[in-house]
Amino acid sequence: MFLEQFDYHLPLDLVAQQPAAARDGSRLMLLDRQAGAFDETGFDRFPDQLKAGDLLVLNDSRVVPARLLARKPTGGLVEILLVERDAADAEGRTWVCLASTGRGLRPGSRLSVAAGFEAEFAGEAPGGRLRFRLHADGGDLDAAIRRHGVMPLPPYIRRSPGDPRADLDRERYQTVYARDEGSIAAPTAGLHFTPALLERIAAAGVEVTRLTLHVGPGTFQPVRAPRVEEHRIEPEFCRLPSPAARAVAGCRARGGRVVAVGTTATRALEWRARDDGTVEPGEGRCDLVIVQGHRFKVVDALLTNFHLPRSSLLLLVCAFAGRDRVLAAYGEAVRRGFRFYSYGDAMFIR
Repeated sequence: MFLEQFDYHLPLDLVAQQPAAARDGSRLMLLDRQAGAFDETGFDRFPDQLKAGDLLVLNDSRVVPARLLARKPTGGLVEILLVERDAADAEGRTWVCLASTGRGLRPGSRLSVAAGFEAEFAGEAPGGRLRFRLHADGGDLDAAIRRHGVMPLPPYIRRSPGDPRADLDRERYQTVYARDEGSIAAPTAGLHFTPALLERIAAAGVEVTRLTLHVGPGTFQPVRAPRVEEHRIEPEFCRLPSPAARAVAGCRARGGRVVAVGTTATRALEWRARDDGTVEPGEGRCDLVIVQGHRFKVVDALLTNFHLPRSSLLLLVCAFAGRDRVLAAYGEAVRRGFRFYSYGDAMFIR
């Protein structure tokens, strides 16, 4: 299939610039992938869509406040996005990064992020990336990143320096169950959950389990291949622990549905899938691309947000529910004024 077949029109005023007032206050579109029928409810009613015996699978990756605003000695601004730690640095001080510019930087050049916190240019890395070695007074780099780093919001969420919503972003661009730090973008389908909502789900006889997929540039990099089958994704760290694998096997045995929260949880489950619908525990670098024609072995239902046109995330959703049905649901969401993208509303495909 061709990439242009996964396009749709979205008015700019439907791109959510901030989250709903309450985490579970978003709208929820319901899509029956067999009949193609859609309906609407509030996200606080999501537990009503689950059944006793179902398994809800969460991605517990935690977003790093990975955007550093640094100044050259000349005063020029350089935006640095920490992608991942450089495996060659045993001390863990060097990061492979994306940067707004590398012009004028020489190995050893130090950029100031904040008082007592500097980024030293350590040369180029593969893929057009740069290496920076971080220095913090007191030596606690993680604390310095958390204190001075900015949440790496996607570019369609507009923030100016000093925007008062920055504090809100630190809380709301993070799931309430996040624990394993390593993502540079949120697994956004999970942003709608509250502790109380998760308690209601568990009380209804739905099992909840977790896995970890650290969202990196691969998840949101543009699809450039004209034929979607040719798209490749940059590998991302993934861990599917033994308790999650046992939970999937138990769900299969009792006849429940495996409900993935988000495209990242879906990719992780399908990456470790066995032919019998269970999963193999383990960890590694997930490079699975899901497009039309993929045979889903594990995931029976999918909770997801609304995604950008021509994105790998939209390709995955269309592979799960069918391109025509998904794009029809997106068109209806536009007509009804749903809010789109990371801080927007959600869709449950069953």
